[in-house]
Amino acid sequence: GDSARAAMAGLAALGVSPVSELDGFEEMPGSPAKQGLLERTWSHDSSGSRMVPFGLLEAPHSQPHTPLISNCTARADMNAPLLLQRPSDCSIVPPLSTSTLASPKPYGIDWIKKLLAFTGPGWLMSVAYVDPGNLEADLQCGAQFGYTLLWVLLGATCVGLGMQLVAARLGCVTRQHLAEHCRQNYAKHTRICLWLLTELAIIGSDIQEVIGGAIGFQLLFGLPLWQGVILTAAAAFGFLFLERFGTRPLELFFGVLIMVLAVSMGALFALINPDRSAVLEGLFVPRLPASAMTQAVGMLGCIIMPHNLFLHSALVQSRVIEPGEEEEAIQLYSIESTAAIFTSVVINTCVVAVFAKGFYGSPDAERIGLENAGIFLGNRFGEPLRIIWALGLCAAGQSSTMTGAYAGQWVMQGYLQLKVKPWKRAIITRSMALIPTLLVAAYFEGGSIGLDALNSYLNILQSLVLPFAVVPLLSFAGARCLMGDFVLSSGAKLCGWTAAGTVMLANTYLFVEAVGGVLSFGLVIGIGVYISAVAYVALTPTLDGAPSA
Repeated sequence: GDSARAAMAGLAALGVSPVSELDGFEEMPGSPAKQGLLERTWSHDSSGSRMVPFGLLEAPHSQPHTPLISNCTARADMNAPLLLQRPSDCSIVPPLSTSTLASPKPYGIDWIKKLLAFTGPGWLMSVAYVDPGNLEADLQCGAQFGYTLLWVLLGATCVGLGMQLVAARLGCVTRQHLAEHCRQNYAKHTRICLWLLTELAIIGSDIQEVIGGAIGFQLLFGLPLWQGVILTAAAAFGFLFLERFGTRPLELFFGVLIMVLAVSMGALFALINPDRSAVLEGLFVPRLPASAMTQAVGMLGCIIMPHNLFLHSALVQSRVIEPGEEEEAIQLYSIESTAAIFTSVVINTCVVAVFAKGFYGSPDAERIGLENAGIFLGNRFGEPLRIIWALGLCAAGQSSTMTGAYAGQWVMQGYLQLKVKPWKRAIITRSMALIPTLLVAAYFEGGSIGLDALNSYLNILQSLVLPFAVVPLLSFAGARCLMGDFVLSSGAKLCGWTAAGTVMLANTYLFVEAVGGVLSFGLVIGIGVYISAVAYVALTPTLDGAPSA
């Protein structure tokens, strides 16, 4: 209360910033604990942009809301962040409208500084596009189909970028992330089902990410797979303590991991020297052999991950966006997200091209997977390439496991609003993923073929769950009552729903393929239930902002 604020004022007088501590919020006097009425603090970076801390270890850090109150100390009820309590001297910001936006700023030094200040969330988000699940799909695509499916990689990534920009837009404008909108706008039974599906996708993704990092440690140090799993998970959780130093150091650490991955895969491309004209042809000339259809559909799931939409809508709130600055913030986030996604395309293309050049048409093509890819590279091109591949895997596994931890936190917080200490919630969310991963590692120890098959099925799982994240996202971002003048345009909604429909068609194909291409009564019922479930999610949000019963 007052004593805490006096202590913080004293620290400020001594030149010590109170936001360097983890307690970026404090309980407000007179509010039941209980109701979570909190006071937010923030910091400034060198460009003047205000930063909101976030993380796993303290409640406010895993609830990165931007306050909508001006002319007073910001106070937000974390259970209903848009329904704010305020003292009498506060004024509520009027509804969002483009008519209140500041004049566009020239593209000069100040604009570049501001772009750099907003750079970070998009790069954390892009980690999911180069995680071990993606790398495995890339190497299998290159080894089995050459450069043929590069256009699928490019197209799926462009669709993913569009979805990520919609998620960032939703977070910037409404100051709430996707899971919170789902909690407020769906009936209890619907949101519980959506939460379970999202957690299933997160667990599947975590299995790929942690095992990918474990395989990297196995190649580097000869560790058994299960020991690598423990080391990867422990190291990732330990690195998350970087949040104690603030948002920027954590983002810079992710930047280093992405750079290690990019340099590793770029070095493999330069040393093996694939046919560059064939790479360009594969990227821009669509061809789809019938035998590659399942692989192409699986790439949709491994590239566009459901939990990444939840993650991005939360990460953009790490910068305080003043009322009237939404349009510029959306523009800045769009630029940095596009640059990050373009980098992921380059990394994935390098992996496909390396394995297409080295193994397409060879007797080993069908046997190459994530676990033995480094061994094959070392045997064919020399031991240094095995080490380079292992370093890239470690970087991909560590970075994607860390972002998975944040996604799990925000998904659970947004859907369930659990009344538990944040560090306990972190243990719960990590255990939900780590225990299945350890079981998988122990079961498949030494059996790369089974592990590769599992990874393929996990990619397909992501594709099946994807509509249950995309449909709510498009529903909320296309609702004027939530977005105001920042609602998606008719053209953007058409593109979004067309993409969602394409994913549904691809998933229907997977259902048919799973039973050998033979339609049966049970299969028709299964497809009908799946399509009906997605349609139900599309048609039932209340879109009034009030939590549903």
